[in-house]
Formats: sequence, structure tokens, C-alpha cells
Amino acid sequence: MSTLEIISRRPTGTPPIRAPKAPPLLFVHGAFSGAWIWDAKFLPWFAAQGWEAHAVSLRGHGNSEGRDRLHDFGIADYIEDVLEAADRLSAPPVLIGHSMGGMVVQRALAKRRFPAGVLMASAPPYGLLSSTMGLAWRSPYVFQQMSMLMTFGEKAIDPDAIRRAMFSDKMPRAEAAKYESYLQEESRRVLLDIGGWIPFPILPPPDMPMLVMGAEEDLLFPRAEVVATAAALGTQPVFMPGMGHAMMLEQDWQSAAERVEAWITATVTAEVA
Repeated sequence: MSTLEIISRRPTGTPPIRAPKAPPLLFVHGAFSGAWIWDAKFLPWFAAQGWEAHAVSLRGHGNSEGRDRLHDFGIADYIEDVLEAADRLSAPPVLIGHSMGGMVVQRALAKRRFPAGVLMASAPPYGLLSSTMGLAWRSPYVFQQMSMLMTFGEKAIDPDAIRRAMFSDKMPRAEAAKYESYLQEESRRVLLDIGGWIPFPILPPPDMPMLVMGAEEDLLFPRAEVVATAAALGTQPVFMPGMGHAMMLEQDWQSAAERVEAWITATVTAEVA
């Protein structure tokens, strides 16, 4: 069992909120990232709306243990981390996963019952082969630079390529640059686990409430991938206009947060009440 970083933001507001909304929220980051990506904007915002909001850094990421053994970890280890983080919270949380973290969330929901799942620009359940080959066609340079990031680390890449991969054209270069220093390598073992075609994907139960959200300008997981993910999960996708892959950091990030909160309120808290 690894020592996990969990960043927690609890309800704030005026007048003071007596008790948080239920259930708590647990955010799971994608590849090359950490819990910081949620804490920049999303966690404080959700706390201000009255939610108990938490983000976990998967082992080898952020300030969690295991950076020196990153390439030893597989997708099963990341699922274990999410389940461990969930056990530390006040109640079973809604799981919210981004990119690779969306795949982790899908599989965590298949292992244990949670109130709901939210997938934001998620890796599809059938693996990364289609999206990776599509990226090579859509943007050969970004594809090449992402490969460099995987092979040689964050210092070997062109920051502009990462900006194009993560954000829409509306994202100012100076603001995008603030996040570059947080990027890190990703486990080669994990990318092998999910990098090919998965003909029999591990899916959440059919009755699990799921929100599948895509970004209209996402270079990594474009519309067709999001539609296919939603179809596999028996739901309809929603798309955020004018946004790139990292919706939680985009210029219009609050509209994505509001969309997620509205869905959780309508789908989950109504049942709790």
C-alpha cells in the first residue's frame, strides 16, 4: 500500500455552511498529471458550492509515494489507489475521472458500488489504440511530442505542443505555461495496459449513473471517441463548446464545473434526499 496524496477542500461560504452536500466528490487525474490539476480551480469552486471535494494523486504522481518506481505500476495499482482514497472519505463518493483517470474510474466502478461516475475527456473503455492512431493523423507533431514526453520526460518536449494537446486556442500561452512545470512522466506499464485495443472492456454496472463529458476542441479524445465511450456505457454524451482536453483549467472552466454539479445534483443528491 502506497502513501497517497489527497488534497481536500471542504465547504466554505457566507453564511457558514453547516454540513456539506452529499455525497463527497473524489477527483482522479489523468496521465502525466496529479491532484494539483483539480486543485487549481475545481476543488475550491466545488467547496464554495457546499461540497466536500477531494483529489487523489495516484501512486508515483504528485506528492504520492512511488515516483522512483513509477514504471512498475499498472492500471490495477491505480484502481487500488482510488478505492483506498474513497475509503478515507466520510462516505462513498461520486468518482470523477479525467483522461486516463476516466479509465481508472470506469474500472473502479466495476469493482465496487459508488453513487455515480463522471468521465471528463475520458480514455475510452476499449483502449487507446484508436485515439492514438487518430492523433498521429490529426496532429503528427503533437503525436511525436507526446511520444517524446513518454520516452524522455517533460524536459525534452516543446511546450507549445503540450499546450495544443491540452488546451483550446483560447488558452493564453502565459497561463498554459504555469502548468508546464507540474507535468511528469507516466508509467510505461500503464500505457501498455491500456494503449492497445481492448475487445472486452471492463465496464461499470449498466444501472450505474454516468455522465460522459467531452470537449469540442479536444485533440486527444475527439467527438467520435466520446460518443463511442457513452454508447458503451449506455448513455448520451454532452460536449463543452470551445474547450480543449484539460477542461478543468480552460478559460471557461467554470461552465464545465457547473455542468458537472448540475448533473450530480439532479442525478445523485435527489436520491440521497
